[in-house]
Amino acid sequence: QVQLVESGGGLVQAGDSLRLSCAASGGTFSTYAMGWFRQAPGKEREFVAAISWSEEITYYGESVKGRFTISRDNAKNTVYLQMSGLKPEDTAVYYCAAGRNLPRLQVGVGQSWGQGTQVTVSS
Repeated sequence: QVQLVESGGGLVQAGDSLRLSCAASGGTFSTYAMGWFRQAPGKEREFVAAISWSEEITYYGESVKGRFTISRDNAKNTVYLQMSGLKPEDTAVYYCAAGRNLPRLQVGVGQSWGQGTQVTVSS
């Protein structure tokens, strides 16, 4: 089972950009679909983005479409989330997840989850 570690979070201002990374180890990264989720205080976990193992298919949550881009580098066992045009409502803990099935991962069914990285967007 793959282990995941997120990095790249921080405090930014509205309109700024930020790139999150999720490094995988202990499994065959290239066989997993990968996704990003987020959870703000007092709110339920929200799907952000997901990408197939082949990079051919990507999905995005409605609230981030056109602003966030998910990508992966199978040679580096890493998935990225490029975030631009950040808004205060993007403030949350961002989690990386790995799953065997992309549609199921999109609804939160994953085999592995990272510990999360905090993103805070000030207005």
